[in-house]
Amino acid sequence: MARETVEAGFPKRLSDGYKAFFYGRLRHERERMEGLATAGQRPEIMIIACCDSRAAPEVIFDAAPGEIFTVRNVANLVPPHAPDGDYHGTSAALEFAVQALKVRHIVVMGHGRCGGVNAFREQMEGVAGEPLSPGDFIGKWMSLIEPAATEMRCEDADSAIARQRALEEASVRNSIRNLLTFPCVRILTERDQLRLHGAWFDIAQGQLWIMDETSGDFSPAMDIAG
Repeated sequence: MARETVEAGFPKRLSDGYKAFFYGRLRHERERMEGLATAGQRPEIMIIACCDSRAAPEVIFDAAPGEIFTVRNVANLVPPHAPDGDYHGTSAALEFAVQALKVRHIVVMGHGRCGGVNAFREQMEGVAGEPLSPGDFIGKWMSLIEPAATEMRCEDADSAIARQRALEEASVRNSIRNLLTFPCVRILTERDQLRLHGAWFDIAQGQLWIMDETSGDFSPAMDIAG
């Protein structure tokens, strides 16, 4: 079946959403917004998350404007420090957050059912599926997961779901290691002026898992039974 013709003009869903924001939430947060406009932003937390539409940090953490400095990219990856003159969006945002905003915490948050991680896993395992990259950028970007694939922690090797999650968690640990290749991050963590954290969000259950800084294992942030 052919796709429907895209309507001209700004998406109606966004226009309707903005109206709801303007006449609803903004009324309760106008003073805060005015203060942020005047004084500028001073968030203490930076979150590096996936651009997946199901895993929005501001929604998951019920954040108000100005509370979280968020960077989202495919599969919530952090590249290693590489000042080679090319364009580095995530690295630039990290540098700004650490050096200009002086954030106190950086959280790398993965999530379940990540399409990018799944595509990489299928390619790694030789599973037939959609090509990882039909364009110029995704394949190269997802190659950042390769070091994580060598240290996956998975007891159920026969389960694709378990291997997927193990790779998602390993990728978070690898991104944290890459964070420490940035001199500005390493120096501040050594001075105990900056803390690095790992997290993983289960979309189906709405449960957040936190990474233990010593072991690298993930455990639920809270008991949501019942």
